[in-house]
Amino acid sequence: MRIKFALIPVLALAGLLAACGGGGEGNVTASAPVKAVTAPAGKAWTDVIVKTTDGGYRQGNPDAPIKLVEYGSRNCPYCGLFGRTAPEPLRKNYIATGKVSWEFRDFLIHGAPDLAAALLNQCVPDESFFPVLDKFFENQDTFLSRTEQLVKTQPQLIQQLQQMPPPQAAVAFAEQLGMIDFMKQYGVPEAKARQCLGDQKKIDEIAKVNADGATVYGVTGTPSFFINGKKVEAGSWEQLEPLLKAAGAR
Repeated sequence: MRIKFALIPVLALAGLLAACGGGGEGNVTASAPVKAVTAPAGKAWTDVIVKTTDGGYRQGNPDAPIKLVEYGSRNCPYCGLFGRTAPEPLRKNYIATGKVSWEFRDFLIHGAPDLAAALLNQCVPDESFFPVLDKFFENQDTFLSRTEQLVKTQPQLIQQLQQMPPPQAAVAFAEQLGMIDFMKQYGVPEAKARQCLGDQKKIDEIAKVNADGATVYGVTGTPSFFINGKKVEAGSWEQLEPLLKAAGAR
């Protein structure tokens, strides 16, 4: 399976904003409050992070009665806002209780830069996936500024990179945007980062997550959220939290 990269106009900041989702509050059937579940001895539910059979990464109680799934992009400003405001209350008030689990799945609406970031984020051990995801969103403005500058100053280079096969394009964008040096801060040496960026098996896995998101779950933008398998119309923590409460996380 091959990834078809997004057209270059979406790499400019205005295009990034337009391509990202964001939506109004949706409806969730009101449910009775669910009970908190104690984590295994010596652990916290927020420390339980695994890769799922659907190709995402899940944090929390694997048997949580309320399962939150997010399709997101590290270059989407709306995802970035959610990624900077939601994790603390989501983890503290919902995941830590065992009531809610949170699974992040990559949806590469911005093509090669998204692919590079996704491959590097998956280059760390599973238990480090969410801590590194948090850091990507904390530093999103820096990466977007570099991307916008690259588009403005070297449009021909960008076009060349977009035509490369996925492994080469991922490496090239990671180099241009400083992602390889960024990952060194989190224990990923350059040689390993480059190996991960060229991992065709991993690229195919991410491509399948994208294809399933679009064709099976009807994902068209980011962030897209699902609660217990039902897509909800929320694009921010302020919109999502009431829906979690309505599902019983209160």
